[in-house]
Amino acid sequence: MTVDASEPLPLLHATGLSKTFGIVEVLKDIDLTVRSGEVHAIIGENGAGKSTLMKILAGNHQPTRGEIRMGGEAVTFSGPVDAEGRGIVLVHQEILLAPDLTVAQNIYLGRELRRGFTIDDRAMNEGAARAIGDLGGDLDPRTIVSRLSIAQRQLVQIARVLLVPHRIVIFDEPTASLTPHETDALLKVIRQIRAKGVGVLYISHRLPEVKEIANRVTVLRDGRLVASHDASELQPSDMARLMVGRDVAKLYPDRHAAEAREAVLEVESFTVPGYGRDASFRLHKGEILGFAGLIGAGRTELMEGLVGLRPGKGSVRLNGKPVHFTDVHASLKAGVAYLSEDRKGKGLLLSKDLRINLTLASLTKFSGALQIDAKRESDALDKAIKDFDIRTGTKTILAGQLSGGNQQKLLLAKMMLLDPQVVIIDEPTRGIDIGNKQQIYTFIAGLAEEGRSIIVVSSEMPELIGICDRILVMRSGQIVGEVTGDHMNENEIVALATGVNAGRGAGEAA
Repeated sequence: MTVDASEPLPLLHATGLSKTFGIVEVLKDIDLTVRSGEVHAIIGENGAGKSTLMKILAGNHQPTRGEIRMGGEAVTFSGPVDAEGRGIVLVHQEILLAPDLTVAQNIYLGRELRRGFTIDDRAMNEGAARAIGDLGGDLDPRTIVSRLSIAQRQLVQIARVLLVPHRIVIFDEPTASLTPHETDALLKVIRQIRAKGVGVLYISHRLPEVKEIANRVTVLRDGRLVASHDASELQPSDMARLMVGRDVAKLYPDRHAAEAREAVLEVESFTVPGYGRDASFRLHKGEILGFAGLIGAGRTELMEGLVGLRPGKGSVRLNGKPVHFTDVHASLKAGVAYLSEDRKGKGLLLSKDLRINLTLASLTKFSGALQIDAKRESDALDKAIKDFDIRTGTKTILAGQLSGGNQQKLLLAKMMLLDPQVVIIDEPTRGIDIGNKQQIYTFIAGLAEEGRSIIVVSSEMPELIGICDRILVMRSGQIVGEVTGDHMNENEIVALATGVNAGRGAGEAA
């Protein structure tokens, strides 16, 4: 790729960027230009090299070869602080905040405002409130970050980055944890900074969102650049095809209408103090039951209460017998598996290898007289890699080195070793590319076909509509209605989730 001499110099121009980790080359001869006042989207499947490329541009990694020029001058970055000094800032996909500090303290960490010799907490609280408000959020800046939801922490992280003087802002999956309202607010902020001449690099798996915000789209596949187009030339379906190298128009698997079957899980008047109250519903054999609602509606907390991760009280019957799980081990033993929305923080041990992660919850199956049977564990990993199509160059890599989609597949494989009857999956495809989404939807449908009962909690309404038999909607800690059949559409769900025209499409949660 060459730069047109008749055009103004780009903010950044990279040529031949490559990166090798050990013997694995994850980026191969990437050319990229960032122009003033432009949103340049970088898309591709998990593992395509997007985040590695962004980390090179932000100074977190050094390229193995290639050149970066800013204003026509060749530059190298000694680290992220050096890159920030040149005006390049990165909003990480991972949450990088100090959990025991407040929102304001995190936003101003390392650049605290002072009044004389003391830190000016009042000024920082006011500045933090403005920064969060600009993103459409409403947080008390004095709140300890560990008490925030993942979506709220992401807003804090974005606000912190945007306080740094910037010429280029890199957003790595910034909306993966945000509500539609928060997403709209963030896209508005991006348009505002674009209008000021800032260059934006934008990574997202939400292709309609890319179509809405981007001026240009570059596609990576297997570490190589395969296409670069004006966004006006591409529809989301075109982007998906370029990403995976095949047609993915059929995202959701065909499923037969669920037959009337016996109730496997019956929940009556279940309350999780401070989060959910008087929840009543039934889950039937072979059914996929969705839970929709805005962030903060209490969906995750309700599920955590049911499986013993939080205190909860109420009537729960499994196969007609009363149960009360005081911890997650008891729920797993009874055949109820919960896959957390926070797969990196709560689902997997990122610093351990795949074998350890796969068998950790079911070690009794692999225990010999005096020790763990490593051969049986290895055989189980081989089977999981095949059955769940876990893409890994070697079985010895750490779980944290897998892409997000493959981490989710590993988590699914881990839980299925327990042979659960009820599977609760919270945000099954958050931060996952469209190719892996397609596979995970097929896996979920397959579990239901086997006669397992599935609960899916998701913030993506098309996902719930595409794979679920019924959808329950929560608002302010309560189940406020059920949608089925023709009522399973975004308008009905949003009406219930927001309380607008409350009652439309609502039914008894049976």
